Amino acid sequence: MSGVPFPRFPADGPVVCIGETMAALAPTPPVPLDSAEDLRLSVAGAESNVAMYLADLGRSVSWLSALGDDAFGRRVRAAVAAAGVDVTGVRTDPERPTGLLVKDPGGDRTRVHYYRVGSAASALGPEVLDDERVRSAALLHLTGVTPALSPSCRKLVEAALGTPPGERPHPVSFDVNHRPALWPDGTAATVLRDLADRADITFVGLDEAQDLWGADLQPADVRRLLARPRILVVKDGGVAAHAFADDGEACTVPALRTEVVEPVGAGDAFAAGFLAGLLRGYELKRALRLGHITASSALRVTGDHGPLPDGARIEQLLAADEEEWGAAMS
Repeated sequence: MSGVPFPRFPADGPVVCIGETMAALAPTPPVPLDSAEDLRLSVAGAESNVAMYLADLGRSVSWLSALGDDAFGRRVRAAVAAAGVDVTGVRTDPERPTGLLVKDPGGDRTRVHYYRVGSAASALGPEVLDDERVRSAALLHLTGVTPALSPSCRKLVEAALGTPPGERPHPVSFDVNHRPALWPDGTAATVLRDLADRADITFVGLDEAQDLWGADLQPADVRRLLARPRILVVKDGGVAAHAFADDGEACTVPALRTEVVEPVGAGDAFAAGFLAGLLRGYELKRALRLGHITASSALRVTGDHGPLPDGARIEQLLAADEEEWGAAMS
């Protein structure tokens, strides 16, 4: 079935992304934190990253969350809104603070330090799903960060994935987004596998899958572990992305060659590009390409959200033959 758009999700209606966004501090230039002289303030959150890139790609998108009644919260709200995302469903919590993270770049890896215990977003619960935006959504996007934040946040994600896929009013996408520092030892593997296997579309990094479920796993092995999603995407860093559909189709697209400034946020950007492609009716290969194109924009900046190539360049890359794609720089 290669070349056939799959699945045919409704083109109308907004995408809704639910989850915590924090204020973020990062050294500029990107040097180890203990030698940095200047820190840049930005915002960071897996779900709002996806929302902002979806807006960049022309989708109507809402972000639902909670922020503290503080300067960081106002900064986060303004930044996400400025990207074209509807933030009118974001609640202000007068008692709990906005979460904070600090990035510590080093070599090919960036360590992230979280200050989010007791944050406003950690008090989210299943009642968020009663929001009118969720009821009219074309797609709901969640990640594995949220169930790690608190028992009520875990109940929120479980409720969103609790309805059998055939009875849902909209597809649900779920990015495993494993953050080991947020999980008590030994708990993440079982919870995240269960949640990931209940989604319509699931994203997982190959390195995440190997850390969670077995060091020797390859993409096809991950599909056998997560057999129920209509589409499973296994991302192998800067090497390639693999998509497996429930009709048996499988597709692999190599990553674009990109100069990496800082890798955090690239997975969220990839998910946004892939989802935007599906919602445009793209077949798997073209949707994976749009995921790579979008991810490359995050790799080139110190923040989580970077500028996309212009529309003409995106279309050129989407239409490229295999040789041209393999030689392309983002």
